[in-house]
Amino acid sequence: MQRTVVPRIVFVLAIYCLLSAAILANKKPPESPVNLNTATSEQLQLVPGIGPVTADKIVQMRKSYGAFKSVDDLRAVRGIGPKRLEKMRKYLTVGKAASQSKPAAANKPATPAKPATPPKPSTVPAELTDPSL
Repeated sequence: MQRTVVPRIVFVLAIYCLLSAAILANKKPPESPVNLNTATSEQLQLVPGIGPVTADKIVQMRKSYGAFKSVDDLRAVRGIGPKRLEKMRKYLTVGKAASQSKPAAANKPATPAKPATPPKPSTVPAELTDPSL
């Protein structure tokens, strides 16, 4: 009896693995390109070819080495070769990093406005402006 149970379990597990792989391979790509410099691990996983491990590697590389200058910088991530990168390229972009995306005014301390300058005294002779004269 034990001999017939084991092959059935193996068969069921094999079917499960194949279905899981098919579902993951057909994930829906993001509607707009994902910014490598601002994306979270979850956002990166929306890109076909990037799973949880690769997404975490990308985020860690960004934290360690700073912002990506181009999508080609992903070649430095272990496991991303030229073919894999070409499949992902159209779903990725490189923009300003999150810390640089704030407006410049938000980083500067508020400076008080200059007081209005008082009007200059008139240089027109009084005889011309005073009607009583």
